[in-house]
Amino acid sequence: MQLVFASNNKNKIKEIQSILPETIKILSLEEIGCHEEIPETADTIEGNAILKANYVTEKYGYDCFADDTGLEVTALNDEPGVYSARYAGEQRNADDNMNKLLEALTNHQDRSAKFKTVIALNLKGEQQLFTGIAKGTIVFEKAGDYGFGYDPIFQPENYSETFAELSSDVKNKISHRAKATQQLIDYLHSIQ
Repeated sequence: MQLVFASNNKNKIKEIQSILPETIKILSLEEIGCHEEIPETADTIEGNAILKANYVTEKYGYDCFADDTGLEVTALNDEPGVYSARYAGEQRNADDNMNKLLEALTNHQDRSAKFKTVIALNLKGEQQLFTGIAKGTIVFEKAGDYGFGYDPIFQPENYSETFAELSSDVKNKISHRAKATQQLIDYLHSIQ
């Protein structure tokens, strides 16, 4: 089976392909000739995943899936949430985003947070949604060299390391994206 993954984020594509079974090959937006920025104008994580999947299906005619992910911090009323990638500005700089978040939490005792990934799948004219959540804590300073985004400041439940300190094998079993992707895989297996 071949599906378009509505992303040009090479880190995300690599992570998803490593989780998927070899029977499912994913194509990036670049591989289908989609070079434009897909609008992410919804005010929810679910809404952005749906927007991206629908854009590819309607404009390019492919069965596809798209994801959107947000980091929701309890003490900040679930911010940055849907604005996680652009939290510190349109430049989408991970270090700027982490620095802004750490600063916003300076006077908060509660550092609980969760990563939420929603995958929207458009397949054979039907749409399915899959949601993965990873609960954890925002640490006080960045740690680790792996991963991307907020990984250096997010410590998942039951672990003493951040996502950026964990091997990709471990992260790909426990992360929000891994959980949503596993639901996607289970669904694809159930209809084959």
